[in-house]
Amino acid sequence: MVKKVEEQKIVEHKHDKKIRKWQWWVIGVVLFIGLVILIGAFVLNGFMGKSEAVTEGELSVTVLDSGVTVTRDDSGVPHIDAGSDADLYRAQGFVQAQDRLFQMDLARRQASGRLSEVVGDAAVSTDRFFRTFSLRHAAELSYDGYGEEAKQVLAWYAEGVNAFIESAKEEGTLPFEFTILGYEPEAWSEVDSLTIGKYMAYDLSGNWSTLAFRHWAVGALPEEKARELFITYPENAPAVIEANRDNPVNIAFGDVPLPPEHNGSNNWVVSGDRTESGEPLLADDPHLGLSTPSIWYQMHLTSPEQNVSGVIFAGVPGIILGHNDEIAWGVTNVGPDVQDLYIEKQNPDNKRQFWFDGQWEEADVRNEPINVKDGETVEYRVVTTRHGPIISPVMDGPDSNTLFSMQWTALEPTLELQAVLNMNKAENWEEFEGALEDFHSPAQNFVFAAKDGTIAYKANGRIPIRKTGDGQLPVPGDSSDYEWTGYVPYDELPTLVNPDEGFIATANNAVVDESYPYHITDFWAQPYRYQRIKEVLAENEQMTVDDMMALQMDIKNLYAEEFLDDMLQAIRSSQQADQFEEELTILDEWDRMDHKDSAGPLLFHRWMKELPLVLFEEEIPKDAMELFRGTNHITDQMMRDSFSGKESVWVEEYGGVEVWLGDALSRVVDDLSEEFGEDSTDWRWGDYHQVYFEHPLSSALPVLAWLLNREGPIETSGSQITVQAQGYGADGVADHGGAWRFVADVSDLSSTYHLVGPGQSGHVKSDWYHDQIEDWIDGNYRETVTDPEKVEGQVLELTP
Repeated sequence: MVKKVEEQKIVEHKHDKKIRKWQWWVIGVVLFIGLVILIGAFVLNGFMGKSEAVTEGELSVTVLDSGVTVTRDDSGVPHIDAGSDADLYRAQGFVQAQDRLFQMDLARRQASGRLSEVVGDAAVSTDRFFRTFSLRHAAELSYDGYGEEAKQVLAWYAEGVNAFIESAKEEGTLPFEFTILGYEPEAWSEVDSLTIGKYMAYDLSGNWSTLAFRHWAVGALPEEKARELFITYPENAPAVIEANRDNPVNIAFGDVPLPPEHNGSNNWVVSGDRTESGEPLLADDPHLGLSTPSIWYQMHLTSPEQNVSGVIFAGVPGIILGHNDEIAWGVTNVGPDVQDLYIEKQNPDNKRQFWFDGQWEEADVRNEPINVKDGETVEYRVVTTRHGPIISPVMDGPDSNTLFSMQWTALEPTLELQAVLNMNKAENWEEFEGALEDFHSPAQNFVFAAKDGTIAYKANGRIPIRKTGDGQLPVPGDSSDYEWTGYVPYDELPTLVNPDEGFIATANNAVVDESYPYHITDFWAQPYRYQRIKEVLAENEQMTVDDMMALQMDIKNLYAEEFLDDMLQAIRSSQQADQFEEELTILDEWDRMDHKDSAGPLLFHRWMKELPLVLFEEEIPKDAMELFRGTNHITDQMMRDSFSGKESVWVEEYGGVEVWLGDALSRVVDDLSEEFGEDSTDWRWGDYHQVYFEHPLSSALPVLAWLLNREGPIETSGSQITVQAQGYGADGVADHGGAWRFVADVSDLSSTYHLVGPGQSGHVKSDWYHDQIEDWIDGNYRETVTDPEKVEGQVLELTP
């Protein structure tokens, strides 16, 4: 017995030793993995840190004529002080490349249709699209039209960018993203800068997709139903309607990179009669994509010829929005109809010829081979008629039975950079308005304030005049009856100087009424942001900088003010009322502020977004819905009509407004219960509505997402229709909004207020990479000074 016990103890001892051995082995493996990760992190940290911008000390930049001082302030804003404009623009190119070279290279590649060269097969469809849209070709045409002064600025800027590229290649300090993708950047050219400018015109001029959708709707739906999907239906253009009915389009739109639908912005200017300082105040927050790095790069440029501060797109010289010592300015998007689709008739015996006014005309054909990393070159060609490029292959597949060409103001030679350079040096409204004459595309609402007390507004850019129609549908390309006859004369563009009201505001709203003699668009933004801005400005006769900043962060929901009471009444009068007792109470008690801690905005916005889905999903295919922009404009009008007693065909066929609203709300409540729990009193807008500044490489690997997207998604207040605006997708993540916010008091233009989300630098190890995210969400503005005597920070001397 004793022997058995001892044997058992020996067995247990051996077992314990095995367990301990196994445990030590596991611990050893864990320690080894941890050590490898630690070493890897150390190596990665060193590798990435090697490419971080040098911001202090001295650097040799061989292209300079004289020394240039670059002082980066506490927010990372570079203040460049040069002895000449030549060295100023060279230094601007060098400094932008220090902080944003990868972003600059990616931007020129995307706009030029050359992403496949560095990312492979996945980008071929995107490259086809941008080759077809011909942005780089348009930039080349524009370059030829520039004067010598602007060409010289472009050359100086390119010299600075290339000085950095050459130095970084020699020292092995190129941004780490190039190493990850396995390539080195090419030399920068003057046309690269103009191509990035053309891409911004593309991002702000997206009505071609609406025309394509309407073409489908007219051909596929009964006329009375198609009619209700237009803001205004083209009553007096029967030939246009027939052309669209006779040419039905295949719905296979696929992977088309459409610009964001909510490319809006806010700006306003207040005269000195209504401000505490006695001089004008100006505010601007242009709404574009929210990303890492920011689409905007803030700079302060000083030479004997100028002292200008504000923002520019990385890759472009000058300052496009901001101020100098005498004036300040800002923009919103006009959003005019500047893209027309033409239904082209091709010669069956010669594919390069198209019928026009009784004869075959030869099209221009450009060979655009697409080089693919680790793949075969894709042969591609762009065919351009008298109207513009044939876009059907990228719009609805190569087997389309309708050939569309696109005429677009941005594809013509334009001179925006020339305008920017002259705006930077303007000292009054007359000089500034004169500079604007060269700002052709995209059309922008400029607001202006000057130290002499002037406040002004101009809707600027080329807006076409059509011989027939108003650009709401594709038109026959075989007849001169549908040609453009010119543009709205510059001195007849909407303009306002020193109005009696004492302020001017725009938020992509209608800027003219029916008395205006020219067509701009019928597709203005919903008016709620503009109405709220005007409401606040009208109530306050002693505006301050703090008031302006507070208004930019305003979250009052005037959309709900218009519709919600009628919507609730419709539900309460329906058979579904008992089903939503708790949700109706939440909406009743909601203060109509889109605050992140409130359940009201979550219910309201999800309900409004569900309405077009419920109404249209049975009859409009998914591919067509992708091109159907502004669906809520249409359903809003249907609700207005229903509440006033004249129900639309769509709503009537559905079963009436009560059934429509009830079904949509039922789906929303079911979805929210699944996402956030059964108790609707625990729901919060911020649990759904969040902001995420995503780096373009972060989607490639989870470790890159962890590394490059420092923070987020983060809860945020506001919505797409509040002044604090953020456009968001089906997942609630805001990816579009005022990445730059700006407020200026012209009584002291040496000190202005800004926010750049998420930060200034494009380098993940920089202190200025994501340092403004929380401030951007909370509205804590940064002060930027432009008095050379007061500029402080990290000083870098650039020497010849």
